[in-house]
Amino acid sequence: MKQFYVENLKDYPEIIDFFMVKSIGVKVGANKKQYLDVLLGDKTGEVNAKKWDVTDAEADEFASYTEGDIIKVKAQVTDWQGQTQLRIGKIRRSNENDQLFMEDFVKAAPEKSEDMFEYIYNVAVNMEDEELKMLCTKVLSDNREKLMYYPAASKNHHAEYGGLLYHVKRMLMTGLAVCQIYTYLNKDLVAAGVILHDIEKLNEIQSNEYGISPGYSFEGQMLGHIVQGISFLDRETRELGFSREKAIMLEHMILSHHYEPEFGSPKKPLFPEAELLHYLDILDARMFDMEDALKGVEPGEFSDRIWVLDNRRIYKATDRK
Repeated sequence: MKQFYVENLKDYPEIIDFFMVKSIGVKVGANKKQYLDVLLGDKTGEVNAKKWDVTDAEADEFASYTEGDIIKVKAQVTDWQGQTQLRIGKIRRSNENDQLFMEDFVKAAPEKSEDMFEYIYNVAVNMEDEELKMLCTKVLSDNREKLMYYPAASKNHHAEYGGLLYHVKRMLMTGLAVCQIYTYLNKDLVAAGVILHDIEKLNEIQSNEYGISPGYSFEGQMLGHIVQGISFLDRETRELGFSREKAIMLEHMILSHHYEPEFGSPKKPLFPEAELLHYLDILDARMFDMEDALKGVEPGEFSDRIWVLDNRRIYKATDRK
């Protein structure tokens, strides 16, 4: 039974327990000595760990470790620049004699992937616009297997098993509700933009079947999911014989949904549905990050500083569970 979870490590001076490897590598420090730099995780989060003064023999052994491995560590719990860090003393791979449960190690969306996919697909199949329905149902069907486990990010918001589906589903729920208020919006166009806006994260981000990402693909690093998404949509809409105006509007929604050039969008939204897509995206990301920041925080207390939230410390109200 796992005892020490990432979210409560700071409460202990030393731990012995199992964690999943998220990334790992042997590096050389300023003192010319080798050290192990490993990102460990479980269902509650991630923590950086170091093993100092690694020998050549140890380096050879660690070279065989890979993302997704379950390892047991004995480590001191330290603080580095306001963040919890582990100083590893001993480390070994898990074996068949260890009684482990995978659900302890994989951070996952709080809903079943099958249920989230069904909700999204039902929105697509019930679109009145036949072109958008054809495109969205095809893209969802073609990518169903990967969508079941894919994260929405390598790190930060929705970097979890089924995270991309969870992100899209909540954006869809919010977007459809907004369309009931601003009735001039094209509901199908909003829904299609949400379904398609991050679809090329399936090729931008690398991920194993646990939804754990070691980083970005070659294409992802060179192009990014926005450029990849526009190229993908251009191919798909031409093959399906889309009206050119509608195809360009969808591509513009992908192009502009990050809003600012420094975040990858060279154009700001130029029509209402594109503007809404940006705010749906940023709203869901911020709410996810705030919810995640408050896990393990006692009511009436503040979280640690959260880098992705502009280094803010997030407060947990006394009446919040």
